[in-house]
Amino acid sequence: MKKIGVVTSGGDAPGMNATIRAVTRIAHSKKFQVLGFQKGWEGLITNTFTPLTPRSVGGIIQLGGTILLTSRCSEFKKKEGIKKAAKTLALNKIDGLIVIGGNGSMKGALELSKKTRTLIVGIPATIDNDVFGTDETIGFDTAVNTAVAEIDKIRDTAISHERVFIVEVMGRTRGFLALTVGLTVGAETILVPEVNYKKEEIFRTIRESTAKGKKSGIIVAAEGVGDNRVLAREIEENTGTEVRISILGYAQRGGTPTARSRFLASLFANEAVELLSKGQGSKVVGLQNGKVTSIKLEKSCNTKKPLDLSLLKLANVLAT
Repeated sequence: MKKIGVVTSGGDAPGMNATIRAVTRIAHSKKFQVLGFQKGWEGLITNTFTPLTPRSVGGIIQLGGTILLTSRCSEFKKKEGIKKAAKTLALNKIDGLIVIGGNGSMKGALELSKKTRTLIVGIPATIDNDVFGTDETIGFDTAVNTAVAEIDKIRDTAISHERVFIVEVMGRTRGFLALTVGLTVGAETILVPEVNYKKEEIFRTIRESTAKGKKSGIIVAAEGVGDNRVLAREIEENTGTEVRISILGYAQRGGTPTARSRFLASLFANEAVELLSKGQGSKVVGLQNGKVTSIKLEKSCNTKKPLDLSLLKLANVLAT
């Protein structure tokens, strides 16, 4: 192992820069050269990179986003794009590649691993927390804290105006963020893509809350559950309660990473570089039962990470 590449792919997540920093410095401590490919998979296709050194990654541990930039690369989804990326790895004599990203990035890494001799290791960094093989992804804790801080402020307005607020958080297909945030802020109702909700149950919850003397409420909904504007209108029509919608949007992806996200970035980076130094590839590093470990890349990509639905029941009890 003499030279490794680093790429940040897909949606950005707080802690990606901390991961780049850790990978670079740990790799250099082992006398490896490090190349950072820019704009995600696009950088591998166009052979666009920058050398990374311990000094060039100084002062970035606290920064959100990614200094390597990222993009949604449609060309990489095609066989020809993957072949170009593999050619770039061979051209630059890259012995190992570390892919920092979410579930989609891991799937891209798996496809690339089939076309190259370069060893590939994935580091899960996404606010969706949907990568199988790790209990927590880099950036998830930051996104949760960002959403919680905003919803705490929204609740002040909800109480003052005696309204119900539907707060939409990110999560097109998975509800890890909505569930954790909803439980943490004490939401009366949590809506996730994994569970088909019944509107009448929401209406009943609001009516029962009103009967108990509650005059405001918070509904945390993942963006993938449907059109929350329609839901808001139907709640008003069926309960007489005034409803407002707040969409938190891309703010959840940005901002200074929390201590937790930075901590995981350092641990995961160390494990990834260690795997490559031992000649091991096609792996995804992660945290399982408090320990940093790794599983096969193929298993991670082909296994759906389960959402702990018992937390929904707990949230319902706590909201009474």
